Amino acid sequence: MNRVDIAEIRRGLNPDKTSADRICGCYVDERGEVISMFAQSPLTLPEEEAEKYLALFRKVLSGNLGRNLVEIPFRPDQVAEGEEHRLLTALKDTGLKVDQAVERFFRKVIDAMKFEGNYLILLLHDNHDVAWRPRDERKEDDARSEEVFSHIICAVCPVKQTSPALSYCTEDRAFHNRELDWIVSAPELGFLFPAFEDGGANIYAALSYTKDASDDHAEFMDAVFGSPAPMPAAAQKETFEALLSDALEEECDLEVVQTVHEQLSARVEEGKADRKAEPPVVTKREVSAMLRDCGVSEERRTAFEERYDEEFGPADLCAQNIIDVKRFELRTPDVVVKVNPERADLIQTRTIDGSRYILIRADEGVEVNGVNISIGDLGEDIEA
Repeated sequence: MNRVDIAEIRRGLNPDKTSADRICGCYVDERGEVISMFAQSPLTLPEEEAEKYLALFRKVLSGNLGRNLVEIPFRPDQVAEGEEHRLLTALKDTGLKVDQAVERFFRKVIDAMKFEGNYLILLLHDNHDVAWRPRDERKEDDARSEEVFSHIICAVCPVKQTSPALSYCTEDRAFHNRELDWIVSAPELGFLFPAFEDGGANIYAALSYTKDASDDHAEFMDAVFGSPAPMPAAAQKETFEALLSDALEEECDLEVVQTVHEQLSARVEEGKADRKAEPPVVTKREVSAMLRDCGVSEERRTAFEERYDEEFGPADLCAQNIIDVKRFELRTPDVVVKVNPERADLIQTRTIDGSRYILIRADEGVEVNGVNISIGDLGEDIEA
């Protein structure tokens, strides 16, 4: 799925546009015991209440593609006879109207979840009228194709207790103690099934959502999709950084890190420019080529490729997961220097009189603790 596909489904989750016809919920306490279950049509709810439900499902389709939103593939054998895919398909095809299937799904999630506190599992069924996409790319909001995308969206939301406080009462114009209540928070995780691609359903994939990019929710992924959870985005970044440092050893210098950062940043920016493109990925061989261009020896490049296979296997990496395009930071045990990534050229490393230094060109505008300072003439320039 790309950003255009996701945006289309999100737009359909508004009270004035939605074709969603059923919402099912299961409220669970911290011990995993069901407090209540319900089913209702969003079309029969008061508009404000329906909007709050739909806002939770819209949140499942938010965040960065490849980071918070990750496509989960199904193998052909899973589609043909897999238990997990069969259940998801049954929920979709029956419009969440078979109680036994819905309850079975809820029980799978409850048994797999490791959640602190109460939480609410929500399912929505929607028959989305696919927007007509003319060949000349001009947008026509009111146009519709004859295609209908039937799908379900799941949202797992923490339910938190409010704190006691004084609250204003409009009736007697005074403040009174507010009673404790339970409030549904934004989803921690969820998914869309099936994936929506090129104006239609891709039954060989689902789109998963996680609020925290460092949490893979492995048990949930295994129970719902029958697939191992992909490595979380935050873990991908940490692993890639350690891999570079460990594999290249003494050849991992400032130039190497700058070059990799610049080229990956360019890849990410190119991806942002095309909303119809999937998140840009980088392969093992592409990174190895970057290292070669920096003068890294064949021995160290081979070590990098071997370590890459150990950590990531045959998978390509989402470029935005392994670098931060807005951050370029140098750190020692005692000093942290943050640099505009676009001006990393201002940094050099030198050895002077046997001591190692990080040099930063500072022509003007130097501040220390918010105070402008001047850098006086300290004598002759130091030669490289």
